[in-house]
Amino acid sequence: MNRHGKPSQGYIAKPGYPFIAASGAGGVLAWLLGWEWLAVLAGLAALFFLYFFRDPERNGPTDPAVLVSPADGRVIRVDEVQEDRFLRGPARRVAIFMNVFDVHVNRSPVAGLVQAAEHKNGRFLAAFREEAEAANEQQATLLATDHGQPVLVVQIAGVLARRIIPFRQPGDRLAKGERLGIICFGSRVDVYLPPGCQITVKRGDRVKAGVSVMARWPEGEALRGSADL
Repeated sequence: MNRHGKPSQGYIAKPGYPFIAASGAGGVLAWLLGWEWLAVLAGLAALFFLYFFRDPERNGPTDPAVLVSPADGRVIRVDEVQEDRFLRGPARRVAIFMNVFDVHVNRSPVAGLVQAAEHKNGRFLAAFREEAEAANEQQATLLATDHGQPVLVVQIAGVLARRIIPFRQPGDRLAKGERLGIICFGSRVDVYLPPGCQITVKRGDRVKAGVSVMARWPEGEALRGSADL
């Protein structure tokens, strides 16, 4: 069991099992057939997938006044935008780029209820490009905290990413730092926060999902029920 009282997924994220099994089986078959070079390549692929799909347990801050990063990676943008798709108003955005060596399991930045989840097909531009936020394949998850504040998490596919796998659906309750989904290979996660949030990261910072403090609720904000579940 993890610290939220829910079953752990283990050190390897479940979506990685088919990749690991296929490359491992291919390596064994190639070795039996005497194709040593192919067996070595398949073995290296299996090791890469084992590394890429790692899903370590994490214990983040319990302070209800803070929001945590939803992704491992580097902050590439902190700005103020108009978010009309879900929030229908101004928002503060933090964009995090994950390279292929980062943990790609994403986590909820707050404790709350999944109000909406929507997948959008699209292109596979480099995730750090500005136009990727509108053009690329993406999964949007709208969370509602118990004190009435909306938080939007958008998982965006990149050049190598071809599959975004959500773990949650509308009606699910999440603890802060609980697993939200995974993007297979290089990608990006954007978080849209209410205008009053105090952002505590800046462009170029390295962050860890579920651990790094990304923002704080404004002083005096009602925090009833927003502690970890």
